[in-house]
Amino acid sequence: MRALIVKTSSLGDIIHTLPALTDAAHAFSDIRFDWVAEKGFAEIPSWHAQVERVIPVSWRKWRKNLKASWQSGEMREFYQALRHTTYDQVIDAQGLLKSAVIARMAKGKQYSGLDSHSARERLASLFYQQKHFASWQLHAVTRARQLFAKALGYEVPEGMPDYGIRQHFPVTTQQTPHVIFFHGTTRDDKEWPVPHWIELAKYCTAAGYQVLLPWGNEVEQKRAETIAAASIGTKVLPKTSLQELAILLSQASAVLAVDTGLGHLAAALNVPTVSLYGPTDPSLIGACGQNQLHICAPGEAGKGVLSELTAEKVWENFEKMLGPVRRYAEI
Repeated sequence: MRALIVKTSSLGDIIHTLPALTDAAHAFSDIRFDWVAEKGFAEIPSWHAQVERVIPVSWRKWRKNLKASWQSGEMREFYQALRHTTYDQVIDAQGLLKSAVIARMAKGKQYSGLDSHSARERLASLFYQQKHFASWQLHAVTRARQLFAKALGYEVPEGMPDYGIRQHFPVTTQQTPHVIFFHGTTRDDKEWPVPHWIELAKYCTAAGYQVLLPWGNEVEQKRAETIAAASIGTKVLPKTSLQELAILLSQASAVLAVDTGLGHLAAALNVPTVSLYGPTDPSLIGACGQNQLHICAPGEAGKGVLSELTAEKVWENFEKMLGPVRRYAEI
């Protein structure tokens, strides 16, 4: 059986879909997947053993100037790649009009997606032959697992989700233990104040762990440099690819993250992670997997203010995720 998945973005959404592939592989040993993903995230599906081909799409770029994108040949190349194979099943796992259109452009024997009550954009369901319900009250990982099970005809396995990518990265032991802080996110109200990061970094280095600070843009780089300047034993990483960051993650003792896609990557790699939530509800989109702890800001779920979470409280929980204390040294 050969199936095409359309899930173009974002980082967290793509990761949330991976366990559904593992489920399907348990049900059908001969199933193989191709996957349409935004170019910036295209390497992630390729880490899963059941994915044979990733078809990059650059819709975010193309939509800025459709005429120029067509004339450059990029859109034609994508269309040809999309039509190269005939699929037994095409599954739109995104539930948007743009993803539904992409799904129908592919050569498929069957087209499946979420029904009008479950899709992010109701009109997307008009493009599918098979339309399936998945409650919005369920976690995003569970919704994806249910969609694939209904589309392909099997029962969702019990137990924790298996993202199927940990084995892609070799297990190695670092001489010096390190933790990673994911301090960057897409919204200001999901950020944790810099003084709190500095205080927590001092707790970690005092306990024998080096703190690594990745960044993805200039704002995040400056924040990382501010944190590192105030806490000895804290290192700002150079610009890293997702592959390089995943390797560092697979070797980390633990991760502290705000609500960001990289926190979901840590969960997918089974790295012990403490995630901080304020204006979002972790019961629906929180990091999901083994050794995952959510700390919510005081107040109603999804309406908290992260600045009210003290570094001392976070450290009390983060310390529990760490292994035996070892002496700090540079790596």
